[in-house]
Amino acid sequence: MDASSSQSRQPQSTVAELFTPKIITILREGYSLQAFRADVVAGLTVAVVALPLSMAIAIASGTTPDRGLYAAIFGGFLVSLLGGSRFQIGGPAGAFIVLVAASMARHGIDGVLLATMIAGAILIVAGLLRLGTYIKYIPHPVTVGFTAGIAVIIFASQIRDLLGLTLTGKEPGELLPKLAALGRAIGTTSPAAVAVSLATIALIFGVRRLRPTWPGMLIAVVVTSVAVALLALPVETIGTRFGGIPRTIPLPSFPAVTLAKIQQVLPDAIMFALLGAIESLLSAVVADGMTGRQHRPNSELVAQGFANIGSAMFGGICVTGTIARTATNVRAGARGPVSGMLHSMFLLAFMLLASPLASYIPLATLAGVLAVVAWGMAERHEFARIIRTWRGEALVLLATFLLTIFIGLAEGIAVGALLGALIFLYRKRTGAFDESPPASDDETA
Repeated sequence: MDASSSQSRQPQSTVAELFTPKIITILREGYSLQAFRADVVAGLTVAVVALPLSMAIAIASGTTPDRGLYAAIFGGFLVSLLGGSRFQIGGPAGAFIVLVAASMARHGIDGVLLATMIAGAILIVAGLLRLGTYIKYIPHPVTVGFTAGIAVIIFASQIRDLLGLTLTGKEPGELLPKLAALGRAIGTTSPAAVAVSLATIALIFGVRRLRPTWPGMLIAVVVTSVAVALLALPVETIGTRFGGIPRTIPLPSFPAVTLAKIQQVLPDAIMFALLGAIESLLSAVVADGMTGRQHRPNSELVAQGFANIGSAMFGGICVTGTIARTATNVRAGARGPVSGMLHSMFLLAFMLLASPLASYIPLATLAGVLAVVAWGMAERHEFARIIRTWRGEALVLLATFLLTIFIGLAEGIAVGALLGALIFLYRKRTGAFDESPPASDDETA
């Protein structure tokens, strides 16, 4: 009788362990004052990196800079509190710029917030169904292809602010019409904006080379903002376009929900959830590789779900695990999820205490930051290696890349995954198996 009871209880214990947040694991192991000090340093380091990125990503997504900060503060806190990775840093990600911008154009901010909440619910259900285990089967060339495609689209979206162009109408969302519109406006190029964006890029890369442990992005933002203010350069800033960012925390609320509205935003919500799942679990895998630890993928999906719901309730955009910020967290000496929670609290303090200063940040500076992000996302070496070495994988890569750029992210992932499956089946049938190429260690924002 006792043996039978023990056997019946064992699966329940295993299931509970699969969904146990890593913060509980850390506390069970014993969380020391020394570990807390290390997490404080790591959390502050990541917050300094996340501050300009969160605003830049929100602006590029067609929203206001404060919505990126809300995502990093509220969504990021929940990712670390509930997540299945010790080191994951959650917040707005460059990969979402394309999707959020398109959703903003179709449905406005209320539609984006509703889609983000629905995406959160989808992620929770996916985690509870243990679908996180299967994300790893997405072919590697697909992830490289859509990441590179998104990098191209992000860079294209920043050309206007990089050059300080003045458009006669609304900037098109599709790549080719966008480039055509930007080309027609090339005569309005602002030398001051070009100088600021080039200085930003040069400072970021210069600091990375000379002082890799310093926060290059924040240094570039501060230096160029001070220069623009002192020299009275004629460039657009956060203050002139958006009126600055709030100095108070918004109260939680829900967007208007109707059946018709849910049907309208559901395709966007599905794409938010799919990309969020892929991006967050890839980020967790990168952290595992750097630390020798192992994340809980399904627990991570559930946490991402609650984080997206929490972010949207406070007016924030989509949240996911961010590879570059997570890697920064590890390199800064983080011991556990407390560093991610502290990163969000530091961001909140920055917003409450220094929000008036954000008004002076030039948009050309933030465009330069995102240009650097796009450069890092492109995975250039891995892209070239697959093209040179793997015939079947090269077809999958190019199909995903080109469809992502010219048609859409959903089509790119779907066709790429289908081609990858067909190539796998063909090789299995013919016995023509090759050793799989190693995953890339390149970082994304």
